[in-house]
Amino acid sequence: MGTKVSVILPVYNVSDYLRQCMDSIVGQTLKDIEIICVDDGSTDDSLAILKEYEAKDQRVKVIQQANAGAGAARNKGLEIATGEYLSFLDSDDFFEPDMLEKAWSKAHETRAQVVVFRSDQYREDLQEFVQVRWTLHEKELPPYRPMYFRNFTGNIFKVFVGWAWDKLFSREYVEENHFRFQQLRTSNDMLFVFSAIAFATNIEIVDEVLAHQRRNNPKSLSNTREKSWQCFHEALVALKAALEAHGNFWEYEQDYINYALHFSLWHLETITGPKKEVLFNKLKEEWFEEFGIKSLSEECFYNKTEYGKYKVIMDKTFEEYEKATA
Repeated sequence: MGTKVSVILPVYNVSDYLRQCMDSIVGQTLKDIEIICVDDGSTDDSLAILKEYEAKDQRVKVIQQANAGAGAARNKGLEIATGEYLSFLDSDDFFEPDMLEKAWSKAHETRAQVVVFRSDQYREDLQEFVQVRWTLHEKELPPYRPMYFRNFTGNIFKVFVGWAWDKLFSREYVEENHFRFQQLRTSNDMLFVFSAIAFATNIEIVDEVLAHQRRNNPKSLSNTREKSWQCFHEALVALKAALEAHGNFWEYEQDYINYALHFSLWHLETITGPKKEVLFNKLKEEWFEEFGIKSLSEECFYNKTEYGKYKVIMDKTFEEYEKATA
């Protein structure tokens, strides 16, 4: 039997956290894994640290690329992966020792295309773990299996979060559907993850915290989002195109539009600096229409507070909006 799981790890200037991350991967109780580390043009000691692990453990393969972002790095790892399942991890996070064993066992026993597990956050500033319940909305999942999007009672794009590292994906399923990551600075995993969730006919969960996401890392991309304020728009446009190409966009449309509004508002409310006004005007003048938000009546929106915020944006100038939301 071949390798059970291919772990694909993009690495860029994370020398402070990389040993903890790598130790938690090489120390997994599931031994039959390959660990594909893609150095994305690091300028610190990250590459040297990876080479140390490669020299000590034959399961570790180190690949180098010129800096092109995590999406490109994941795609490069995907090209050489041989595992039955794929795990896409982030190099500043760390993981429970039995994460891959529990996720793979569930996947293998149920022949699931996607397995989702729980995570929490490790707050760097507080040096403590914080529970995060919203990453997996179990109340919206059916009690029976196999399950897929038609069985969810909530918005299919909000039952799970659109990141890749708390999931395991069947490599055969990924290759059959040609799923790939976008080369975006942020939101580069949304297209891959939400396409995989939307098109799957067999999704499973492991209702345990198996991954720890490091937060309050000042070097993290999420802390510098004004540099990539438009990436979420590119991700949403690509997701819509993928859903349309699948041939049943009408089944996803209301959920997609509601998620597009939610994601747009989140970006507008959390961005700082001069790009906030640029984003406000783009949403108002172009993107709300492009996402289909303007075409839906109020009763089609699940969250009336979000719909109210959308109406405020449409009715006010940026200065008025800033005063109203101050």
